[in-house]
Amino acid sequence: MKPIQVGLLGLGTVGSGTIEVLRRNREEISRRAGRDIVIKAASARDLTKERKVSLEGIEIVPTAGHIVARPDIDIVVELIGGDTAARELVLRAIDNGKHVVTANKALLALHGTEIFAHAHAKGVMVAFEAAVAGGIPIIKAIREGLTANRIEWIAGIINGTCNYILSEMRDKGLPFDMVLAEAQRLGYAEADPATDIEGVDTAHKLTILAAIAFGIPMQFDKVYVEGITKLTAIDLKYAEGLGYRIKLIGLTRRTGKGIELRVHPTLVPARRLIANVEGVMNAVLVNGDAVGPTLFYGRGAGAEATASAVVADLVDVTRMATSDPEHRVPHLAFQPDRLSDAPILAMEDIETAYYLRLRALDRPGVLADVTRICADLSISIDAIFQKEAGEGEDQVDVVILTHRTVERNINAAIRRIEGLSTIPAPVVRVRLEELL
Repeated sequence: MKPIQVGLLGLGTVGSGTIEVLRRNREEISRRAGRDIVIKAASARDLTKERKVSLEGIEIVPTAGHIVARPDIDIVVELIGGDTAARELVLRAIDNGKHVVTANKALLALHGTEIFAHAHAKGVMVAFEAAVAGGIPIIKAIREGLTANRIEWIAGIINGTCNYILSEMRDKGLPFDMVLAEAQRLGYAEADPATDIEGVDTAHKLTILAAIAFGIPMQFDKVYVEGITKLTAIDLKYAEGLGYRIKLIGLTRRTGKGIELRVHPTLVPARRLIANVEGVMNAVLVNGDAVGPTLFYGRGAGAEATASAVVADLVDVTRMATSDPEHRVPHLAFQPDRLSDAPILAMEDIETAYYLRLRALDRPGVLADVTRICADLSISIDAIFQKEAGEGEDQVDVVILTHRTVERNINAAIRRIEGLSTIPAPVVRVRLEELL
């Protein structure tokens, strides 16, 4: 049977890894796909750059537009990143009747609904396993393996940079800036790390997970996003002492009022498996009504881990290319005409538990004032811990753990507590999830 011809847009880390994995496992991949998968052409901005992988037999061209227009290309693999040029190229490839494989989470989070509708109309597939959690096959697991379930919630550590920073801060007691600099030196963080550390990368991936879990359109603009830049080693230490770990969690949950869609630092009980995911590793916890909680763990980035997902998508597209478009697995797991219009909840309507750290003057009546404010706002306190004042100090740290309550009430409580003359510093607030 004639080989499937692939055009690669981008010859960076993942592009090179894709070539390497396809070559090394060619026979195995061919047996699984039913025919050979061959990279026919690839685009690269720098044609003279030395690369670790052999490009023998691959035509290298300077413009990606050349590849998406070629009649001999069956599948276009988009690995250039960004959401402007990539969107144009993907839509042109679809217009030209080509299937698309992409690892571009920003592209899908921002334009996925448009791209999937266009692909459906043209009868082609867009595969995107590599867009979330690198080599972990989480998209396929939710779209296919858990299709019998009503997904209740998903919680994920899906940014290795942030997880590495938090692991190092906790283990070594180092400040955020120092650990970030080390992460950049080791290549775990970009020179401009804002997309990672501000939670935007996690929000892109969570948008995709929520869409396939609940059959809703991509709605990145409605994700609540809070990064890790304001966390201090002292809060990680206090959390550890209370039996928790702080992780940057992307969480989406189905409720009676709508869908929660949020990214923020979260206290997670240390006994949970996901709380023990360290360094640059990723993990996604999916809770279905029939199967219960299932945990997926592995490398969330890297040349061959991500290439593993890209090649898996190539095999899937190859297997399904000749099938009836109406009977393929839908892009967002649900049939396009059955997507839900469930609302995304505003953050102030979310209900969760909280860790609050107050810097308080060491004098009688302070805790009574604080607990009175909480009681007035129907906030039930689970525990209060007061640290001993150091010699010569007149201020102490007070840590409060609350039961589940509405974020609107916590916001009001924080404003009133910070208004007390006995609270000289802003209140630190970290949300808490049991993830049962």
